[in-house]
Amino acid sequence: MNSTASYISASPELRDDLPMSARIPNYVIITPVRDEEDHLRTTIECMIQQEIRPQEWVIVNDGSTDGTAGVIDDYASRYSWIHGVHRKNRGFRKSGGGVVEAFNEGYNALVSRDWDYLVKFDGDLSFEPDYFKKCLDYFAREPKLGVGGGVIWNLVEGERQKEECPAFHVRGATKIYRRNCWEAIGGFWPAPGWDTMDEVKANMLGWNSRTFDDLCLTHHRVTGAADGLWKNLVKNGRANYICGYHPLFMLGKCAKRLLQPPFLVGSAGLFYGFITGYFKRIQQVDDRAAIAYLRRQQLNRLRGAESIWK
Repeated sequence: MNSTASYISASPELRDDLPMSARIPNYVIITPVRDEEDHLRTTIECMIQQEIRPQEWVIVNDGSTDGTAGVIDDYASRYSWIHGVHRKNRGFRKSGGGVVEAFNEGYNALVSRDWDYLVKFDGDLSFEPDYFKKCLDYFAREPKLGVGGGVIWNLVEGERQKEECPAFHVRGATKIYRRNCWEAIGGFWPAPGWDTMDEVKANMLGWNSRTFDDLCLTHHRVTGAADGLWKNLVKNGRANYICGYHPLFMLGKCAKRLLQPPFLVGSAGLFYGFITGYFKRIQQVDDRAAIAYLRRQQLNRLRGAESIWK
């Protein structure tokens, strides 16, 4: 595959006319949104300005109660590569599983079948016109790269704050999957922790996953903001349980979290979410091989050995 440095900018309608040696990689995007009227137009305008636009973009309105549906329909009526899917309002936010359900509905609605890359993308992001071009360039240079995406900077009270994450992790707000990798992992686990288990399975199967540190996106609504601080901490701890985190690794994670604000509360919320998963007998990821692989990597990390945490 050629480097994106040689890609010719073209509308999605012209791509099939290009010779294979110069063909622009096709990527399709699925964006689940719920009550994103305030930010969705910004995200769509950034996408329209991309040097390499998606072949198709399905925006899934997951039961919004604001004007999100109108924003989607407005742009879908003006751009043939944007499509809207509208779901009924279930009456509440469904952490993890709701996003996956909406994503899967968007995936099933895709018209394009010849895509090279699949993107899960949030509807409250802003980014540069060359964002996807540069992302595709990374994939072109690294044949074993299965999952990638840029760095998320949260906009908090007018200031940008970087989201730190492990070396192998790509934030759920912007995840790009090479087609062969996506098909190998078999899609998302329909519960909290889906955006960790996808990468765990990818690495277990020989693919690489990583964040592109030089490519930045601004997240206009902080991850978990709709749930509140405590609920979000508990949710993250529960997601760690569902993924099958090793208890020793989780203890180490909570101990490290003591040094970060909100002090004590942060660790307490994570540990509570994790440990109550056992008491409530909540179902974990139905892939024992993936959990075993994850725990080996975590124990390697604790010993200072090579792992996906680096």
